[in-house]
Amino acid sequence: MSLERVRVAAVGDIHCAKAMTPGSLAPVFGQVAERADILALCGDLTDTGSPDEAKLLVRELAIAKVPVVAVFGNHDYESEKADEVKKILVEGGVVVLDGDSVELCGVGFAGVKGFAGGFGERALQPWGEPILKAFVREAVEEALKLEGALARLRTPHRIELMHYSPVRGTVTDEPSEIAPFLGSSRLEDPLNRYPVTAAFHGHAHSGSPEGRTSSGVPVYNVALPLLRRRFPNEPPFRVIEVQGDRTNGGAPTAAPPVHAGSGLGATIP
Repeated sequence: MSLERVRVAAVGDIHCAKAMTPGSLAPVFGQVAERADILALCGDLTDTGSPDEAKLLVRELAIAKVPVVAVFGNHDYESEKADEVKKILVEGGVVVLDGDSVELCGVGFAGVKGFAGGFGERALQPWGEPILKAFVREAVEEALKLEGALARLRTPHRIELMHYSPVRGTVTDEPSEIAPFLGSSRLEDPLNRYPVTAAFHGHAHSGSPEGRTSSGVPVYNVALPLLRRRFPNEPPFRVIEVQGDRTNGGAPTAAPPVHAGSGLGATIP
């Protein structure tokens, strides 16, 4: 095994839409191969969750020329065709995680969509009407899926992907009224319980670029609108470097095994 630096580029909230002209996402994906070895997509891959948008995204991703790992966001469920969208993406070479984990270039990735509910002592609690209990249960189940995905990884570095934020720190610039709908601190617990190198999320278009869990795990908000606004002179993705096995660092000749469950620049030593 050859241990070398592996560069991971992350971006979320691509919102690939049917109205886009071919090549519209070249400014996002065109520089990935020059700057990274793996591309991580943090949800809202499509705008309305339609199969046509998924097919367009697969074509747009071809320019990236690196392995791609992704999680879904809320927009990817809008048309209630998430299974079909996932099938199209997987057939196009994208590893889609939902409570699963995968190893790429010696780096472990765990992924879930996540969910809302708020943060800390102000988080919504499972009390009262059944619909509120179901809402909280969704966040709890997403956290359990994340914990299982992290537990299955045995790599020196674990990178976590989600759409919703696990910490308040990356949504602080959003209007306070919508902050509880942008993430849940229940997603933070697994990040503190397992040795996680970094976490990426999207969803908070007007949030903050960086935060940390209570145990110090760096959390990066990589929503595309945020990156474009805060770093207008940089490529619209966030890159971190970790130690990994780059022996098979190019695009895999076969789909990497996914460990299924039940359901601007940073260097990380």
